[in-house]
Amino acid sequence: MTEGTLSLLASAPRGFADLLVRELTALGAAGARERAGGVAFTGSLECAYRACLWSRIANRVFLELTQFQARDAAEFYAGVRTVDWAAHLGPATTLACDFSGRHPAIAHSHFGALKLKDGIVDELRARYGVRPDIRLERPDVRVHAHAHGTHITLALDLSGESLHRRGYRGGAGEAPLKENVAAAVLLRGQWPELAAQGAPLVDPLCGSGTFCIEGALMAADRAPGLGREYFGFLKWRGHDAALWARLQEEALLRARAGAATAARIYGSDRDAQAIRNAVENAARAGIAGLVSFQQLPLAQVAPPVALQLPGLVCANPPYGVRLEDREGARAIHHELGVVLRERFQGWQALLLTAAPELGMELGLRAYRTHTVWNGGLECRLLRIRVEPQSMREPGTLGRGIAHLKDTAGAQMFANRLGKNLKRLRPWAAREGISCYRVYDADMPEYAFAIDRYQTLDPPQPWLYVQEYAAPAEIELEAVRRRRGEVLASLPAVTGVPAERIHLRTRRRTARGEQYEKLDETAQFQQIEEGGLRFQVNLGDYLDTGIFLDHRLTRARLRAAARGKRFLNLFAYTGTATVYAAAGGASLTTSLDMSRTYLQWAQRNLALNGFNGPEHHLLQADCLAWLRSALTGAERYDLVFLDPPTFSNSKRMSDVLDIERDHGALIEQSVQLLAADGLLVFSTNAQRFRLDAAVSAQYEVRDVSAATLPLDFARNPRIHRCYEIRARA
Repeated sequence: MTEGTLSLLASAPRGFADLLVRELTALGAAGARERAGGVAFTGSLECAYRACLWSRIANRVFLELTQFQARDAAEFYAGVRTVDWAAHLGPATTLACDFSGRHPAIAHSHFGALKLKDGIVDELRARYGVRPDIRLERPDVRVHAHAHGTHITLALDLSGESLHRRGYRGGAGEAPLKENVAAAVLLRGQWPELAAQGAPLVDPLCGSGTFCIEGALMAADRAPGLGREYFGFLKWRGHDAALWARLQEEALLRARAGAATAARIYGSDRDAQAIRNAVENAARAGIAGLVSFQQLPLAQVAPPVALQLPGLVCANPPYGVRLEDREGARAIHHELGVVLRERFQGWQALLLTAAPELGMELGLRAYRTHTVWNGGLECRLLRIRVEPQSMREPGTLGRGIAHLKDTAGAQMFANRLGKNLKRLRPWAAREGISCYRVYDADMPEYAFAIDRYQTLDPPQPWLYVQEYAAPAEIELEAVRRRRGEVLASLPAVTGVPAERIHLRTRRRTARGEQYEKLDETAQFQQIEEGGLRFQVNLGDYLDTGIFLDHRLTRARLRAAARGKRFLNLFAYTGTATVYAAAGGASLTTSLDMSRTYLQWAQRNLALNGFNGPEHHLLQADCLAWLRSALTGAERYDLVFLDPPTFSNSKRMSDVLDIERDHGALIEQSVQLLAADGLLVFSTNAQRFRLDAAVSAQYEVRDVSAATLPLDFARNPRIHRCYEIRARA
């Protein structure tokens, strides 16, 4: 590289790296090439700044500082200290550190980040006699280490936080579409070229307006980073303030000139709150004059009357995780297809869906399909020309299913379910169990989990049916037929009427969705378990409020809790806390990041008479709270650690991957134990293996088999559970 040329990397949403190569090259990058996770390129500091300011696709922009080999943590620490950190940050600078990748000796990202921080801090302390402060949110400088085996790359995060955070989003609504993913979808559909011709953009399911706003930013030649107040280079010692000011002024002049664009953009949604959010977001983005939002049902959407040119329809239809059931999402896709075929002839359409089989309902063939990702969710981008040649027979909706109960498949399913009930009903009655699993994909072609709930007030049975999303290679008609056979068979076999059967689809590919809200019925009911009462909600969430496979785990916690100080991490709705309180715990502390679930936990405690001040509910990011709690004096005799398998919530300071991070979580939890304290760790990760270092460091007892209830015996991998103590 010539003098002044920097080695840079821009990360990108999966499925869009090729577009990012083109974008960065247009911004002055040299040698841009796709690599794992994004695009590597070289360029000047001005090129790096332009990438941060103008890239519509990138997640982050990194400036590479050095590369070295490190066989273990000590060599990693030593390699970090070889960098002249004084050239990048001073003693008053705030710092955050990240670690990613796979290293043979650094198994946990949190440990790697701590060693990175130690190396930087110690080097600066040796230079100045003082150390920089650590700040996890919006630090002055963020340093990233990536391991590929023993090969380490250190880089400055010039973006500071993900560039998809443009600064305009307020109320996001449900299932928000990331801004850079929306922009990449529009670029894939050649929207800038259409906008230059004066073509319109219509989003008939606009939600909080992300497609419309990103489309307007492109049409108006407005830099997506122009509204951002924070970048990771602003307090960096290598920052060129004059250069940055010049680039911002240039971007502002281009935005003023571009505001006269002839392109017009229209968004509509049936949800009034979503439209209010969209209007406010557009105002914050500075393009309110280019976008028109209207509260309108999908069935009434049509091209604006005054338009002379056909344009682009772009939408992210609901796909079943956030609707009452899969059929609701299917109906939306079907209705969207009718609207497109009848009113938008000659237009182009871009449809982003996480349920590609629902695309069959449109009655339109896609001429191109792309596999892309919105965060951790795998999606399909369908590119369609709305013209007679693209027409096809849409999927059949609305057919009754009663006739399906007499098919051979339905009879086989009914026989298996009947045998299960014959075995489980006497057991449940004998054990006093009112809510239990009656079927769990016993026949692979009927991939459903079916739970029976006996609610109180009035006493009546309900069925909670979870359909495991079928692999893409299974034909849609076969999926529909099997679902219909199951739903048609259930009332007769179980005695539960159809109106008390709730259907959900659980997608295997989506990460971090365990507790996501799906609807807004607020129909809470009460159940009984172990002589205790709990609220459940069978209609609004992907999970009901109680994990039935933890029934025996909760009982063990109650048996161990007498006189103990109990800590429930990732407490969800507090069911384990209620059991511990019932067992005589002297104090309980329950942590969860969700206010909704903590309020639910409070109601569960109150239902059972546990209203005293000894029961504490804390809204907190458990990962951050654990780190801070280690410096306090509070210790606990009994800790329950049941984290989600994966979480990338914006409210968390880190991404949680339990298969990768459980060692660090367990270590921090054990440090909170009083003498002879007990940690109960549970996980639902299907391929989970306990880190050998945990077994070597602590007394570990695998109680997975002992905590597996009879109704879950068909699926022994439903959870893993361990009792862990510090060694004497």
